Amino acid sequence: MTAPARVADAPLPAEAWDERLMAAALSLGRRNLGRTRPNPSVGALIVRHEGGRPIVVGRGFTAVGGRPHAEAEALRAAGEAARGATLYVTLEPCVPHGRGARRADAVIEAGIARAVVAMDDPNPRMKGRGIARLREAGVAVTLGVGIAAARIAHAGHLRRMTDGRPQVILKLAVSADGKSGLPGRRPAEISCEASRAEAHMLRATADAVLVGSGTVAADDPRLNCRLPGMRDRSPVRVVLDGRLRTPLETKLVRTAKEIPLWLIARQDADEEAEARLKAAGGEVIRVAAKADGKVDLAAALRYLGARGITRLLVEGGPILSAALIQSDLVDEAVIVQSPNSLGRDAIPALEGLPLEALTASPKLKPIERRMVGADELVRLIRS
Repeated sequence: MTAPARVADAPLPAEAWDERLMAAALSLGRRNLGRTRPNPSVGALIVRHEGGRPIVVGRGFTAVGGRPHAEAEALRAAGEAARGATLYVTLEPCVPHGRGARRADAVIEAGIARAVVAMDDPNPRMKGRGIARLREAGVAVTLGVGIAAARIAHAGHLRRMTDGRPQVILKLAVSADGKSGLPGRRPAEISCEASRAEAHMLRATADAVLVGSGTVAADDPRLNCRLPGMRDRSPVRVVLDGRLRTPLETKLVRTAKEIPLWLIARQDADEEAEARLKAAGGEVIRVAAKADGKVDLAAALRYLGARGITRLLVEGGPILSAALIQSDLVDEAVIVQSPNSLGRDAIPALEGLPLEALTASPKLKPIERRMVGADELVRLIRS
């Protein structure tokens, strides 16, 4: 059993404790964002009340690869102290049809007296069944504590269960005058060092990162996480490459045997190019093309959802970014704006669209605005 931790000394109303403890569970769950696909990254606390104050006796969060689940880890840590205690969990414990232990039954067998659940599971096969199972067994259930924050934390799971695709998180680095590249589509250093570290943290919490073949040709990116101690958190790299023209000498292909590389192509893309890319370690995925010959973005996203991708970070250039906005496929946006300008002839951040198509979209609301070094970061999410 882990050492008990006294949460605070000052007495608070029960509702306030519930909010505080759920916030702590949500913080735990965020530790493995991007590492638990296809399962959501859930956080859980086991809490006993002594002298009117809560003491945490067990903590848990979904393990890498999706198992063990958060509740199992918290119950294991609490041991016998779980009997008669309260469970705080960010997502409804499931009663699955397939493999694995029933989390709801494990909670019941451990003797938990009360469960505080942030939100029910959007999976139509699970929704409400775990909560019903707990209540049938006599466990008091409080649902909805911290639900707004939980919906953001579990947005990828929600999107995949309801729409069959990942949560699309568009990341843009723009100059003060709304540009993203130099004339001739040459790359420009826009963000400060602190902002670049934020970008690597975004990669660390995503299941996959997506770019277009134009970005590969212009920037030759690696798309890995290079933060100290977090290199093992690099996401799957995905390239939209309708005709499979990604050169073998690019950094993405040269590292394909170390970090997964998926290339999404049209059905009629060159088979010899596919063979060369597969021999180098890449995986080629063929999806339908639209009438204009470009890969169908919606079909590509549905495929990624079927492969268990729940959080997709998009670091594409102006063309891909604009196409996603025009197709109403952007669910979150992280915009980092430099105080420096690139000039009238520089490349706009969004091909054929003003930046306001994103920043002033009625479908997205700002939930965060802060300075990161010299840059301003704004985060928006689908309302």
